[in-house]
Amino acid sequence: MIPRYSRPTLSDIWSDQSRYQIWLEIETLALAAMVQEGLAPAQALNDVKAKGAFEAKRVLEIEEEVKHDVIAFLTNVAEHVGPSARFLHRGMTSSDVLDTTLAVQLKRSGELILTAIDEACTALKTRAEEFKYTPCIGRSHGIHAEPTTFGLKLAGAYAELRRQRHRVEAAIRDVAVGKIAGAVGTYASVSPQVEAHVLNALGLRPEDVPTQIVARDRHAAFFSALAMLATSIERFAVEVRHLQRTEVREAEEKFSAGQKGSSAMPHKRNPILSENLSGLARLMRGYASAAMDNVVLWHERDISHSSVERVIGPDACVLMDFMLARYKSLISGLMVNPGRMQQNLDSTRGLVFSGTLLVALVDHGIKREDAYRLVQKHALAAWDGGADLQERVLGDPEITKAMKGDEIRAVFDLKRHLKHVDIIFSRAMQS
Repeated sequence: MIPRYSRPTLSDIWSDQSRYQIWLEIETLALAAMVQEGLAPAQALNDVKAKGAFEAKRVLEIEEEVKHDVIAFLTNVAEHVGPSARFLHRGMTSSDVLDTTLAVQLKRSGELILTAIDEACTALKTRAEEFKYTPCIGRSHGIHAEPTTFGLKLAGAYAELRRQRHRVEAAIRDVAVGKIAGAVGTYASVSPQVEAHVLNALGLRPEDVPTQIVARDRHAAFFSALAMLATSIERFAVEVRHLQRTEVREAEEKFSAGQKGSSAMPHKRNPILSENLSGLARLMRGYASAAMDNVVLWHERDISHSSVERVIGPDACVLMDFMLARYKSLISGLMVNPGRMQQNLDSTRGLVFSGTLLVALVDHGIKREDAYRLVQKHALAAWDGGADLQERVLGDPEITKAMKGDEIRAVFDLKRHLKHVDIIFSRAMQS
């Protein structure tokens, strides 16, 4: 039987040893059900339980000759069990074993990925609370827009990661499906009761309408969920890459003692973790694309999906676990520069309050078109140099006729933009 790891790694789950262990468990469970149906003698089950074993190296040696992995495995098991091994795999097809095993591997991998998501979420939540009220400039098209807080940036990433967790969780349920239904899924030589016994023991559900395989739309949904998760990770990684630019310098990756950023330029501190995550996200989306292509197979089954899944199964799951660990490390070690954030807020001399001023003028009875013209005139002049926006507005009689000086100064109060932060945080943290 497969060993029950207290904390398996993704590599454990996808190793040859683990895969063959699951095969042996499936075959043993199926045999037990067949004994209950009177299709095999109890002694055969006793022999398999007592002597059932395999050597991964030996299986591969036999496969070199027979060119069939499941037959090679059964041959190796028979070398240990003896004559009773003839009752193993009765009425079953190879995909009964392969697809059910894949479901077990994806389910177990997905559960570890959920744990890694939770750990990354904890890191995001902690840092979001830390910078909840730390003001910084929000950007639209890369251009200064209106003030926000760095905590809200992190809270947005947290809420997005929670949404992706829900999607991965749903995808795990969808892919945790096996089948022990015979050559084309009609149970011609193996009963639904045998299938139920095997799948119940493994924590899987039966395919609704089995063919020789489990339908691959389930797997496409799983790998697509991982790709979406990777894309959300990349979205924040790109944010860090922008914030670490020399001209911005609002946040940067942790730069450890002894670390070097460039072989040619000793001053360099590069966002290498974030860039790595961006590259790996591309791989994850490629795996999802391959899984989509796997959905379309000939009739009740062809084998074109098999070679793809041998690569994307372990690669995507292990890579996703790695990405989440790196993402958590990136968030936990992120160096935030509130002083530089304030400098950038101040750098456009009040332009970030132009939208608030526009609304205030409209609220004081000026037509929107006229208010826009007035604010834009002063904003463009302030952008080109000279007096800041507030100073220019206070000196405009057309504006001061509609608004008092204190009312104008209140428009340029940063606190106006942060008064609803608590409401947004409350929503984000409940996701």
